[in-house]
Amino acid sequence: MSQLEQFIHEHGEELLRLAFTYVKSKEIAEDIVQDVLLKAFEKQQEFRGAASYRTYLYRMTINRSYDYLRSWSYKNTVLTMKIQTIFQGASSAEKQAITNSEQQQIGHAVLALPIKYREVIVLYYYKDMKVETIAEILNCSVNTVKTRLRRGREKLKYSLEGSGYDERFTN
Repeated sequence: MSQLEQFIHEHGEELLRLAFTYVKSKEIAEDIVQDVLLKAFEKQQEFRGAASYRTYLYRMTINRSYDYLRSWSYKNTVLTMKIQTIFQGASSAEKQAITNSEQQQIGHAVLALPIKYREVIVLYYYKDMKVETIAEILNCSVNTVKTRLRRGREKLKYSLEGSGYDERFTN
């Protein structure tokens, strides 16, 4: 196994999941992670070590995801998808049954959050990171992360009310 393949194997899957939480598209997330891993591998010698390498890769992935979300191609794609949804009508009963599963419902609720709340919820609950680490990754204060977590939980609770899942995010 080459050094690049090992590098991708070590970090790829984790970064792919992170990018997906931002862009909500597997293909785009794969492109973002590919860009990030190639840049990180090429500039591996320039890493200063001010933070952990994992934190460094997370920060690069988040920044690249933000770049994509600000791009014209993303805005054009979202508009096209909304128009297609309007003309397609209701989905099949099979799709609705799958969508109603517990994990998907919670996942959709998390993905529907505004990005500043979504990122802290994902990093805290799904990546099991500490508040201090999240603050370092997002380049903000610990109190800002705590506030965003609290507000994110409140928004999740509100969106999941009546579904039986809202108690999970009250702690």
